[in-house]
Amino acid sequence: MTDNKDIISMAEVQIRSFIESKRPQDAEVRKKLDFGYSWDGQTALLFEIRPQWNNPAHILHIEFAKIKYVKSSKQWKLYWRRASSKWEAYEAIPSSDHLQELLTEISHDGYGCFFG
Repeated sequence: MTDNKDIISMAEVQIRSFIESKRPQDAEVRKKLDFGYSWDGQTALLFEIRPQWNNPAHILHIEFAKIKYVKSSKQWKLYWRRASSKWEAYEAIPSSDHLQELLTEISHDGYGCFFG
């Protein structure tokens, strides 16, 4: 039986792998657009990394997805960031027992919420 600690440990590996698959291969392209994430053991924030258009020395981290693990229900919840900067539950698949299902949905981005 898998406990919450194991689920959380496996989650970071999955999230890291997902982000690595999205990162441009070319180092020069990464200077203009890259992807990263933060992980606090319960919530992952996925973000673009890019220079500010009018000040290239200022590097921005633009969050586009949030995935949160709710221990009590053993569910992963998916959120997208509106233009107002407010997080909203992703309507197509708001939660899942499986993190990979949500990562696949982000990648598919059928509604253009994550990658435009």
